[in-house]
Amino acid sequence: MSAATLSPGSAPTTPARPLPRRSLVRDTRIVLLRELAPVVRDPFSLVFGLIQPLVFLGLFGPLLAGSTGGSLGGDVWLWFVPAVLAMTTLFGTSVTGSNLQLDLTSGVHERMLVTPLSRSAQLVGRALKEMVPIVAQSAVMLLVMLPFGLRPDPVGAVLTLLQLAVLGIGVGSLSYALALAVRKQEWMFWVVQQTVLFPVMLLSGMLLPLESGPAWMRAVSAVNPLRYVVDSGRAAFAGDILSTTVAWGWLAAVATAAVGLTIGVRAILRSTD
Repeated sequence: MSAATLSPGSAPTTPARPLPRRSLVRDTRIVLLRELAPVVRDPFSLVFGLIQPLVFLGLFGPLLAGSTGGSLGGDVWLWFVPAVLAMTTLFGTSVTGSNLQLDLTSGVHERMLVTPLSRSAQLVGRALKEMVPIVAQSAVMLLVMLPFGLRPDPVGAVLTLLQLAVLGIGVGSLSYALALAVRKQEWMFWVVQQTVLFPVMLLSGMLLPLESGPAWMRAVSAVNPLRYVVDSGRAAFAGDILSTTVAWGWLAAVATAAVGLTIGVRAILRSTD
């Protein structure tokens, strides 16, 4: 027995239990599981989220194939399906901030800030919460399109989903920062989100090839990270996973994630002042 236990007039003491070591992975998992709990309890939202991309695939895809007259080169589904997956990621992760606004109203956000969870983990966990359903929906979309002739490269399809997950972390973090900037003004969040979302989407060549567009549009699209991610997905689906197009896509996705996390963490730190 220890001397502290045998000393007269003193009660036996229990050594203080050391606090568990914090890590980004562990904290992210905690936030992710917390955010996914409502989705697990209400899986209907996953099914509802499939309606829009399936409508685009079922209606816009054949229209695109007929209007381009084969000018896209190769299989139109290998060109269009990766774009729809990127669009689903963009729509899904850009609303991360709207969920935060609910936490701001209820006081949950303030309680999360006083926990030892790292700020980066709170951003990544929330963004991944949007990506988990999106990846599941993307897998369903790929299976649905197989009977219609879609034949993607399996490795390229997996790499594309991973790349979109990295992009989603950046977009989700930027959405998180926007929600903190406008605080409880929900209408302002949606005005900014919609104002930015659609030009970024159209200037990525997601729905129509940019090669036929005006010179100014092609010039502006050159600084749009989503364009490189969309082009990367198309190349990867076609099996060109070692091409420079895929490398540029990864660079754009990683850069978006880095910028998003930097801005998001700073926004959280400012919100605690």
